[in-house]
Amino acid sequence: MAARDLAAIASFPRAHIAVVGDVMLDRTVTGDVHRVSPEAPIPVVRSRSQVDTLGGAANVAHNVCRLGGRSTLIGAIGADEAAAAVATAIRSVPRLTPRLATDVNRPTTLKTRVVAQGQQLLRIDEETTGPFDDTIVAILLEALDEALRSASVVVLSDYAKGVLSPDVIQRAIRSARARGRTVVVDPKHRDLSRYAGATVLTPNATEAAQATGIDCATDEAAEAAARLIRQQTGGSAVVITRGARGMSILVEDDAVHLPAIMRQVHDVTGAGDTAVATLALAMAASVDIPDAARLANIAAGIAVGKRGTTVVDAGELVAAVQHAVPAHVEDKLVSTDLAIALVSLWRSEGRRIVFTNGCFDLLHPGHIRLLQRAKSEGDVLVVAINTDASVARLKGPGRPINSLAARACVLSALSVVDLVVPFDDDTPIDLIEALRPDVLVKGSDYAPHQVVGREVVEAAGGRLVLVPIEKGYSTTAAIDRAMRGGG
Repeated sequence: MAARDLAAIASFPRAHIAVVGDVMLDRTVTGDVHRVSPEAPIPVVRSRSQVDTLGGAANVAHNVCRLGGRSTLIGAIGADEAAAAVATAIRSVPRLTPRLATDVNRPTTLKTRVVAQGQQLLRIDEETTGPFDDTIVAILLEALDEALRSASVVVLSDYAKGVLSPDVIQRAIRSARARGRTVVVDPKHRDLSRYAGATVLTPNATEAAQATGIDCATDEAAEAAARLIRQQTGGSAVVITRGARGMSILVEDDAVHLPAIMRQVHDVTGAGDTAVATLALAMAASVDIPDAARLANIAAGIAVGKRGTTVVDAGELVAAVQHAVPAHVEDKLVSTDLAIALVSLWRSEGRRIVFTNGCFDLLHPGHIRLLQRAKSEGDVLVVAINTDASVARLKGPGRPINSLAARACVLSALSVVDLVVPFDDDTPIDLIEALRPDVLVKGSDYAPHQVVGREVVEAAGGRLVLVPIEKGYSTTAAIDRAMRGGG
């Protein structure tokens, strides 16, 4: 399962997601409270900082891009200070293309949260929620038609701020489905029939209960609500997010219930946006809906562990997938092609890639020290491991003692190792040339000129690190002692 998940995440950079909906600015004012106001029984907050982040549909698009995909954000803003802040935030997000209409007659939706000592004290909303005029609607639909030339999935992110009127929703769905595109809806209204024709609806438990009159406290009740929603909308699937109770997924007539990924919850703000973005990307990667929802569930679990409106990046999702179940060989053992794709993703996030290689036949403390030091030199450690045939050519008859699967399984169980990549040649030079790691690590029993791939790494701006060898540890010596019956 983990290998399929990693392959899906590695394909996210090929996905283009069009996000249509209510663009917001989330502003967090952080300060300290030392006294109560003499004017009223309320705390006085001394402001220390102000942070602006993309919210609403813009947060969905931001998550798409941080997870490695490409997004076109279609929505509307005002002509005010908040709009300028939205534009500034968007410029900092690679692969995010804004197609925002400006309405001078209404404000940009702004949510200001006041936080002190880690506690949210107040939220101030500045917004107008009525529908936009025909001129703005025409601009939005034209932008969607253009995005649909390459976007394979459309997300309708409805925060009930006016962009997604019933007419716009239906016109957007018809336009997308006419081109064979998938439509994912994050709904807000009680009347879910306005989203008829969408592929997937993703209400939370409260929204599902309001729409159906069914409390989603149990799996059975959530399934009943999902079936009623599907009847109302005619879609292929319904994904109900249920917070600490996980997710309930109905695809056609089959229901699946996923437990929540248990993490310390700091803030649920924006977790739904993260889940929808991940779901859309996974579906763009041709992952079936239950597995796409499972990835979305993992991503949402990461998001709630952060404070404020936040995003999850591809590296975090890869790590969470690898640790969502006990370590097995398939969790980290990947092909060369998948390793190339994952390394490219990590590099796009600014992570330093470290590479080392070996047979790792009988893992001993010397190996552990080398791997620990290697991981300390960067952010991601890729370990290339000789196949059984390669080990036999290098070490002679009777080697390896342990099969590739067994050796990879042991390496995968080490927290410092992020990927294990087998290679069948006598040296990993082809793999090094393909990955172009930032740091190449070998033991100090090699001289620099003896290290395969050094020139490739240094030519690309990387460096070689030679780790001192732990005396008294040798796989060959250990095998010799065992063969002689020694201890």
